[in-house]
Amino acid sequence: MDPIPSLNRQFLLGQSPLERFALVDGARMRYFEAGSGRPLLLLHGLMGYSFSWRFNLPVLSQHAKVYAVDQLGAGFSDRPAQLDCRLRAIAERVLKFVRALGITSFDLLGTSHGGAVAMMTAALCQQTTDLKIDRLILVAPVNPWSPHGRTLAPLLGSPLGSALFLRTVKHLRWAYPRWLARLYGDPKRIPPGTLEGYEAPVLNIPGSWDYGVSIVRHWTEDLQQLEGIVPRLRGIPTLLIWGSDDVAVDAHSAEPLRRHFDRCAVAIFPGVGHLTYEETPEQFNATLLDFLAREPAP
Repeated sequence: MDPIPSLNRQFLLGQSPLERFALVDGARMRYFEAGSGRPLLLLHGLMGYSFSWRFNLPVLSQHAKVYAVDQLGAGFSDRPAQLDCRLRAIAERVLKFVRALGITSFDLLGTSHGGAVAMMTAALCQQTTDLKIDRLILVAPVNPWSPHGRTLAPLLGSPLGSALFLRTVKHLRWAYPRWLARLYGDPKRIPPGTLEGYEAPVLNIPGSWDYGVSIVRHWTEDLQQLEGIVPRLRGIPTLLIWGSDDVAVDAHSAEPLRRHFDRCAVAIFPGVGHLTYEETPEQFNATLLDFLAREPAP
């Protein structure tokens, strides 16, 4: 069962987002839409989905037209067979999504692996004549300057590693709370219903773990490709948000990443982990809205 309707009652501020579906490559991509104004597209991280933005969508939608997607293969979107989960392929699907909605100019926010997707999407946008990304918001984005995951990801993505993982992960539900707690600077700040929300697709839709495994299978080559395209993004106004206690993507990588942008603000939240938008949503929302208000779209 989709947790969004029941959990919405805990956090929505009067106006429920609209659940919709867009057709991308013949498959249904689920997304939530709320608000009015400039389009702002939210891209979730690895094994996340639109549920990740439950504390942000109500606030952000008061200032922008917000779209929170479930990538194909994740959340409650379709899971096509043989889905290409390389970084460029996912970014190309993002562009197909915005074209399907008739969007031509938008702000783009991506977190974790979604941050890497956002950077690749911005680079691909520069090769088009009909689409334009005005501002980038990168929340602890996977990047070539973070050492975290460089060993584990290729191991899990190997034929043997992925086979063993997919065979055993369904029996490791006891470990899910520990995995979630590691993503928080202070596990006491985990909101009620968070674990259940993230478990919902995994427990109810076959093949949910395959999306993550397919991504890490190409981890090394994707990072190499990403390093080559980041310099092309220099002119895009950008905001980097990180938690200082992030164990998934090293907060120290914010500085080498920042140097690749001419106009880049950096916000590091002390004592916060990987999921800043969940752990300290008020601070996250205020920081993001301040950036959008101060940094006019070119």
